[in-house]
Amino acid sequence: MGFLFFLLFFLTLALLSALGLTADSRDSADWKPSDGGRRWQSRHC
Repeated sequence: MGFLFFLLFFLTLALLSALGLTADSRDSADWKPSDGGRRWQSRHC
C-alpha cells in the first residue's frame, strides 16, 4: 500500500511538472542571493 502511495505521489509530481505548474526554488548552483528573481550585484569599492 505504501508503494502505491509513493508511486501515485511521484506520478502526480511528474504530471504537474509536465503541465508547467511546478517551480524550482533554487536560485543557482552557487546559491548567490537574488532580489525578486534578479541576481543581486555586489558593489566593489
